[in-house]
Amino acid sequence: MRCPYCGNFNDKVIDSRTLANGSAIRRRRECTDCGYRFTSYERVEERPLMVVKKDGRRQPFDKEKLMRGIRRALEKRPVSGETIENLLNEIEDLAVMEGKKDSEISSARLGEIVLDILRRMDKVAYIRFASVYRHFENLEEFIAEIQKAEGEKK
Repeated sequence: MRCPYCGNFNDKVIDSRTLANGSAIRRRRECTDCGYRFTSYERVEERPLMVVKKDGRRQPFDKEKLMRGIRRALEKRPVSGETIENLLNEIEDLAVMEGKKDSEISSARLGEIVLDILRRMDKVAYIRFASVYRHFENLEEFIAEIQKAEGEKK
């Protein structure tokens, strides 16, 4: 495996873990040339999960796109990179399980999965993500969502 830091092909596996009910393996690697540590994933190749947009278009599930949105919501929050990676894996696992029958999931359902997980994890990130996902247009919508999140806490 090529080191993402120095580009060399010399590495060693430090740790291997089974993920996603045995359908994936996560490997922590260390470049023997520069010492940089990185993660690789090994999965069985299946039919790609498709996300059905509101207008009916279908796009392949894009974990990177999801990661950008979640990282933006969690920006400057006390959440580690490893926690974010675990969160992304959990969302992907749930999406795959829900879309298992026909390899499709609606973008609305995917957004709700993300919101449910963020609501439990970090209320500020939840509000940030919800404001973009639900297209808040005024202060009253923000306040209503905050009150809803606060009501769940009690």
